[in-house]
Amino acid sequence: MSPQLTLQTPLQLPPTEIPTYLNQLWAHDEIENKGANTFCLIIWQPAWIEQKLVKAGKISGPIVGSERRDLIEAARKIVLEEELPLSTSPLDFRILSSIQSSNSTENVEDLRGQHIDTAISNLQPRRLVTLAPTIDKEIKLETLVAAYCPLPEEGGGNTACGDVVVLRGNNTAINSGLEIVETLIPDELPSWLWWNGRIDEAAELLNSLALPNRRLIVDSALGEPLDCLNLLLQRINSGQAVNDLNWLRLRNWRETLAMVFDPLHRRNALENLIKIDIDIEGSQSVQGLLLAAWIADRLNWKLKSSISSEKELIKAIFVRCDETLVTVTLTSLPIGNPSIHPGQIIGLRLISSSDKKPKNDICVILAAESGECMRLEAGGMARMELIEQVVPIQKNSLEMDVARLLSSSRGTTSPLLEQATALATKMLNFIKPSK
Repeated sequence: MSPQLTLQTPLQLPPTEIPTYLNQLWAHDEIENKGANTFCLIIWQPAWIEQKLVKAGKISGPIVGSERRDLIEAARKIVLEEELPLSTSPLDFRILSSIQSSNSTENVEDLRGQHIDTAISNLQPRRLVTLAPTIDKEIKLETLVAAYCPLPEEGGGNTACGDVVVLRGNNTAINSGLEIVETLIPDELPSWLWWNGRIDEAAELLNSLALPNRRLIVDSALGEPLDCLNLLLQRINSGQAVNDLNWLRLRNWRETLAMVFDPLHRRNALENLIKIDIDIEGSQSVQGLLLAAWIADRLNWKLKSSISSEKELIKAIFVRCDETLVTVTLTSLPIGNPSIHPGQIIGLRLISSSDKKPKNDICVILAAESGECMRLEAGGMARMELIEQVVPIQKNSLEMDVARLLSSSRGTTSPLLEQATALATKMLNFIKPSK
């Protein structure tokens, strides 16, 4: 469904007048005019690539902050034109530095914060506060406010159920407006911070907004792998409720793998795993590391410190409970036309072998498409039982995934994510360059 706009053109008010305006907005005596008693959501929405593409005239405005189709197509063209690696995601930071903006378009309409996706508006948040930093360093702080309500076809009526506040300007201006942000978040309602950008950018701003009692949504596919994992681990260890979109996208892989080994006659094969191969798109390794860590943690394996790393390969050695060594390898493949999410898993192979019962040896191959299954079949497993399955990759919009977290989180970090993050971080910290 198409995103909706606010009920009215947002009013531009001085920051100090916004709290008074919002209090008046919901101060009516009529019950139907009171704001929703749900939650507040703060959104960091830089949309750097979209801003630069629009200003360069490569896609049309306005700037909305979503993963629009024309943005993705324009970014893929830049990968080819600038001869970037074919596995470069269209949202990769290298795209930004490759956009030629000599013919800059001025006065582009910016609707970030006013362009509300129905997946989120259906949850009727009380307040959406969007921080919209601009590439143009000359833009000072602008603060906008407006009411919104669900679309009538989605069950909404004439009652405004929430409001939006937008802080727009250069980075310095955004930082100067942080004080007003906290005055806008009611203490009695749960609050979320959706960091819709690279984890390793604007670290001080992230720390200022990610208060201990605020639930955090990040995407560990955006940023340098070690920085992403370190931040996840730091926030989890502090007791904060952390939700990772990259982990959410692993759900089908984890569920499919669990179903493969659910039959009783296959469960013993888990005790005899000796090798795991994970293929990923490009060089962003966090999703592959999280899956490897989840498997190792569930099976009580211990990580050895002898981990080698090459440009396109990460190899980890684990020790099973019976002291047998298990090799886990992450391989970066130069896939053309990759996912918009950097480092997506495209294939998984598990080999279970026992000298005592060679007839029970099996090879399990899970892949995003049949061609990847064929690639993983190579390697001398002809005598083993072969189990192959294509894993359906969900292609939800970013906003739908965020809405899923907003509606399902209980205010705590998933124990599985907590344990996998700790082990995945340890794997990267142990890396030793191969000779």
